Amino acid sequence: MRKAKITAGIITKNEEKNIAECINRIKGWADEIIVVDGYSEDKTVPIAQDLGAKVIMHRFEGDFSKERNAVIDNAKGEWVLHLDADDRVTSEFKKHVDEVIDTDKSVDIYKFKRKSFFLGHFMETGGWYHYIPNLVKRTSGRFEGVLHEKAVCPGKVGVIEADIEHHPFQNITQFMERHNRYTSIVAKKMFTDFGNSKLNEVKKNAIRKTFKIFWKMYVKKKGYKGGMHGLIFSILFAFNNFLSWIKYWELCQEYKGGA
Repeated sequence: MRKAKITAGIITKNEEKNIAECINRIKGWADEIIVVDGYSEDKTVPIAQDLGAKVIMHRFEGDFSKERNAVIDNAKGEWVLHLDADDRVTSEFKKHVDEVIDTDKSVDIYKFKRKSFFLGHFMETGGWYHYIPNLVKRTSGRFEGVLHEKAVCPGKVGVIEADIEHHPFQNITQFMERHNRYTSIVAKKMFTDFGNSKLNEVKKNAIRKTFKIFWKMYVKKKGYKGGMHGLIFSILFAFNNFLSWIKYWELCQEYKGGA
C-alpha cells in the first residue's frame, strides 16, 4: 500500500466538457485534488467543486509555469501529479505509481509517457508520444518556462512505465481555436523579448522553418505511419509556427504604426 500522499493538480480555463472525467479518473486514488482555474466562464468551477476538488482562482497571465507552481504552492501531498483537464489517468498508471513511489527516496521527479490522441487516433509516431516529467516532489520541484513549461528538480529522475491518455482535440475546429490562442501568446512573448529586431527573419522562419517542422514530424519521426491522421496533424502543427511568426510580424507593424 502506498504511503506517500499525492496531490493531483489540474489547470483549467473553460473545461466543463473535460473536467468531470479527469477528476473522476483520480478521485479516490489521489489524496488531494487541486484545480487552478483561470476564471472560467462556463461550469468548470462548480463541477470541480461538486466532485470534491479544491479550486484556486488564478488569472492566466500567459505563463503556464505560474499555473503549475500555484498548484505546488497550495499542495499538501508529498508528490504532485500535474495534469491538464483533457488528461485521463489510467488504472495501469495508478498501479505503477503505487508500486514505485515509496521505493527510492533519492528520486525528485518521475517522468512518464503521455498517450496523445488526435481525432480519436493514437499518435504513436510523429514525435507526439514522448516522456513528460510531470510527477514531482513538492518540496523540490518547480516549473520553469513561459510556454513550454518543464519541471526542474535537483535530484534523480525516475520513470513510470505506464501512460496517461491525452485527448486534447475532438475536432479540427477545436484544434484551430486552441492553437489560435496559443500562437497569440507565442507572438506576444516574441515581441516582448525581441521587439521588432527579428522582423527581417519573419520570411525565413515563417516559410523555411515551417516546412522543416513538417518534414521532421511527417518524415523523420515517421508521422506518415499514422495515415491521414499523421498527415493532417503534421500540417496543422507546422502551421502553428507559421501563424506565430506572422502574428509577430503583425505586432511589429502595429508598433511601427504607433511610433
